[in-house]
Amino acid sequence: MITRYALFEGSVKPGETAEFRAAILDRLVPLWRQFPGNTDVRVMFSEDRDAGAPEFPLILGITYPDMATMESALTSTARDQSRDVTQEIVAEFFEGRIHHHVTTANHFDP
Repeated sequence: MITRYALFEGSVKPGETAEFRAAILDRLVPLWRQFPGNTDVRVMFSEDRDAGAPEFPLILGITYPDMATMESALTSTARDQSRDVTQEIVAEFFEGRIHHHVTTANHFDP
């Protein structure tokens, strides 16, 4: 399993948290769910962090069975559309940067 994370490092404009979250859920999640071959889409909104830790108001994780499937999804129409919508939402609500990290998952039962 491969998970590609988008880390939104920065801050939501003051007083805009509810609107930012609604825009993500209403406008982007439907597009992210259309990425071909994904097995899981996770949208995580920050609620708290350690003192002095960088702020990540949003972390997106999309999981794929393998790198080839992920790479194919990154060339899809849904990805192109999501990039456009992300730029709109960022311009309206977010100050910071977005960076991506690809991970290999290891799962362990409790």
